[in-house]
Amino acid sequence: MIINPSQLIHAPTTAGAWVVRPEPNPAARLRLFCFPHAGAGAALFRAWPKGLPQSVDLCAVRPPGRESRLREAAFTRLSDLVPAALSALRPYLDIPFAFFGHSLGALVCFELARHLRKETGLGPSHLFVAARRAPQRPEPNRPIRHLSDPDFIEEVRRRFNGIPDMVLKESALIELMLPTLRADFAILETYEYVDDDPLGCPISCFGGLQDRETSCQDLAAWQEQTRGPFSLRMLPGDHFFLQGAHQLLLQALSQDLAGAGDRDR
Repeated sequence: MIINPSQLIHAPTTAGAWVVRPEPNPAARLRLFCFPHAGAGAALFRAWPKGLPQSVDLCAVRPPGRESRLREAAFTRLSDLVPAALSALRPYLDIPFAFFGHSLGALVCFELARHLRKETGLGPSHLFVAARRAPQRPEPNRPIRHLSDPDFIEEVRRRFNGIPDMVLKESALIELMLPTLRADFAILETYEYVDDDPLGCPISCFGGLQDRETSCQDLAAWQEQTRGPFSLRMLPGDHFFLQGAHQLLLQALSQDLAGAGDRDR
């Protein structure tokens, strides 16, 4: 099934469309909202509840344009995505919460934390960011969202090693994926950082030791975005180390989430 741009819808959707809870935990003391990288969706975090403390309710965020929301137009500006995400997450902010974001997701959850502070005075107990340079660090790469399909795909592969060969062999799958991937890159390439007070919550940052796109210095600069504790952990793997270093990442998250829960109590 190929979806033409004219078939996309822009209607508002319910909170249930945005938030996927693989294993709902009504007894949880803390919610962890997880934001995916460009082109990905909530399925990225489907297996995570088994590796996290029983006190945590994992909520995977599924923006428009992917998975069951494929017929919805993906956002192309962070300034539009963040308020929409906040509106969807509001019903789930009744207990302490933390944010995790990988690559594009790190930028989204950072700006969401700042927007939430401005609008409500609330904030996450902990911010986890992975595989993304600190927002105040300038973008070193040229824009690619307007390239032809072959050139765009090749550049994504060159930078991130992010499109498997098996996917490239499925032309129909590529056609489904490209509009959302381009929209996500539009978010990254049009983002403009605005200076503001650092967040009050701790920030834990993760990077891949073999990631050619995001340097250790880029990651360490996240420390400037918090008045609280900061940690940087480098794990085996490239930009998508959260796959190969899955268990190490979840162990680190569990350790820091236990600390967040202690602070909230």
